[in-house]
Amino acid sequence: MFAELAAIVAPILVCSGIGFLWGRLERPFESEFLTAIVTTIGTPCLVFSTLTALEADLGELGQMVIATLACFAAFAAVGMAVLRAMGLPFHSYLPAVMFPNTGNMGLPLSLFAFGEHGLALAIVVFAISASLQFTVGVGIAAGHANWARLLRMPLLYSVAVAILVLLLDIPVPEWLANTTGLLGGLVIPLMLITLGVSLSKLRVKSLGRSAVLALVRLVPGALIGLAAGWIFNLGPMGQGVLAIQCAMPVAVFNYLFAQLYRREPEEVAGAVVLSTLISFVTLPLLLYYILSQVAVP
Repeated sequence: MFAELAAIVAPILVCSGIGFLWGRLERPFESEFLTAIVTTIGTPCLVFSTLTALEADLGELGQMVIATLACFAAFAAVGMAVLRAMGLPFHSYLPAVMFPNTGNMGLPLSLFAFGEHGLALAIVVFAISASLQFTVGVGIAAGHANWARLLRMPLLYSVAVAILVLLLDIPVPEWLANTTGLLGGLVIPLMLITLGVSLSKLRVKSLGRSAVLALVRLVPGALIGLAAGWIFNLGPMGQGVLAIQCAMPVAVFNYLFAQLYRREPEEVAGAVVLSTLISFVTLPLLLYYILSQVAVP
């Protein structure tokens, strides 16, 4: 079991560690360019190639959609309850406890733990998380939602095209499958390296409050994911993937939006750093439980 856990976690630690060291050495890193490449080209290709390459059960994907939406509703309820008890404003802190890092960390962990099928299920969670974060999350931070952002997300179009291909049983030409597979292969290593570089630039300035936010993101997230997987009867692999995605640390984009709208960016940055560091301890424990109790042997 230790060797199995190491095979899953080590690539994440090594790749993000390379990015962290790169950032600390202040080597050139065009984060805006790489983010644009990943979000507009790499991720849509990864979504299309992964979903269309599998003999996916659309009913299984639909169940994952419903369970994921229920999880985000629970994240919001828990976050609002905790923040109200602490007397903290929602517009500054709620996105940090609602939106996990389902892309940079969630996708590779699901891939290494469950293979291509697990990655396909994780992509469903990631697509919903990204859509909500760039609409509801931005709306909370800014004070008003901009639903037109959805129309500018290539990720959603790639999901729609992939589902159409699956529904109509359209054969994907080999040249298209190879091309989207090649471009999609850029995403996971670039995401992890970018995560490491981002962490190297962030600082923890309010340890106590940032630690509370980090724990509110991690602990209820894992419990909600496990409960939702059981309630919606997702099956062993679906339960494992949903639990992993829900247990991810605070997404880096929460810091970027907090900085943009001046919503306590220093404390949100601290929550990103601390939740990520703590997750390097909690995620192996969660994976051990999933692999031994929940996931497919």
